Amino acid sequence: MNRWKKRIGYGVGDLGCNLVFSTMASYLMFFYTDVFGITATVAGTLMLVTKIIDALTDTGMGLLVDRTKTKWGQGRPYFLIGAIPFAVLTVMTFMVPDFSMTGKIIWAYVTYCLLSTAYTVVNIPLNTIVPRLTSDIHERNCLVSSRMICALLGTALVMSITMPLVNFFGQGDTQKGFLITMSLYGVGAMLLFLFTFMNTKEVIPPSIQPGKSSFKNDLKGITDQTVIFFIVNFLYFALFVIRNTTVIYYFTYNLGRTDWLTFVGLFGILSGLPMLLLLPWLQKKMPKKHVLLLSAAIYIMGDLMIFFGKSSAVFLIAGLAITGLGIYGIFGTTFAIQPDVIDYSEYKKNKSISGMIAAFQGFSVKGSMGLASAAIGFLLSLGGYVPNAAQTETALQYIEICFIWIPLVICLLISGSMWFYKLDDKRKEMSVELESRRSSFGTEKVANL
Repeated sequence: MNRWKKRIGYGVGDLGCNLVFSTMASYLMFFYTDVFGITATVAGTLMLVTKIIDALTDTGMGLLVDRTKTKWGQGRPYFLIGAIPFAVLTVMTFMVPDFSMTGKIIWAYVTYCLLSTAYTVVNIPLNTIVPRLTSDIHERNCLVSSRMICALLGTALVMSITMPLVNFFGQGDTQKGFLITMSLYGVGAMLLFLFTFMNTKEVIPPSIQPGKSSFKNDLKGITDQTVIFFIVNFLYFALFVIRNTTVIYYFTYNLGRTDWLTFVGLFGILSGLPMLLLLPWLQKKMPKKHVLLLSAAIYIMGDLMIFFGKSSAVFLIAGLAITGLGIYGIFGTTFAIQPDVIDYSEYKKNKSISGMIAAFQGFSVKGSMGLASAAIGFLLSLGGYVPNAAQTETALQYIEICFIWIPLVICLLISGSMWFYKLDDKRKEMSVELESRRSSFGTEKVANL
């Protein structure tokens, strides 16, 4: 299969995911309170309950992928299976039925939970499939970078055009505008998942064939390197949420630059694109551990530029660009080490648990995002933050802590965690051993025919 066809085919799967996921992250609360017509308390509780259910469905989906054996592979069939339900449930989630308030709340719970489950069906396999697409390490890095670029473009697209589309299609009717816009996103995502299915092929089998296994037995496949991956993944998404949530507070209240907010939002996303394009080359020239450490150092440098250059527009823009490079360098490299972690479980523990690793990764992401959001709310409250008002000196200090200093500390924690990552040195040895096992398995299979 043509390499670029495969790279684009794999990458656009995350573009499909982000058309809906980024919209839910950015606009669903507003939709529920201002369009659907339920209270913020009910909407917040709904999202909390859904996160709990997500943890269960992620784990279940991970176990299912590990036990799947079809002519299409382990993960690839779920792009086909999940495409249409994902589109239908996207539309249903953004419908406003003519029900009583109780009926509408039930509708919101059911549709959002089902949409989250449909997202899990396509997203967990997307996290597991890279080791099955190729054994070439550089090509794996290119696949991951392609995915990260498509995810970034999907988020930028949603942030840029969602409300303009809602206004255009609604012509004053926000319900209609959201329904048509999300119908387009749902259908677009469905077509992208089908494209991913048609343009990927699982050609590298696990060295251990899928079969019956207990959850307890699969847990034995978790290694120390898997734990490091989970920790770095947890810390990265905390960094991502804290930075993207508090940037609006910092530029509004600490800098008084509300006219910059639209620019800052898009620039913060798109500034990471050069790093994602550069990552495969960097990861070819140096160990992934060093790339991640470099990315964390770049973020810290940009963070300090924003702090010390707060009175200079040039320093602020440069600082935003540099933190964008750093955060997406961490992002891309974190996902690039996942295939190595999956292979290490096969190599070290003789366990094929890519689905379980992806499930626990998803669980750590949701937990991290939830805890980070809660921490921001707690610290802003502790500082005496008052919405839409002039802030006290204490409140401004706490906003600065959230935007500047907590991300800096998280980058130091990420760097500290990566000192214990050792798979760069074992990569060649793992590749040789796993290929030998696959060849032996193929020989045994032929002998038994």
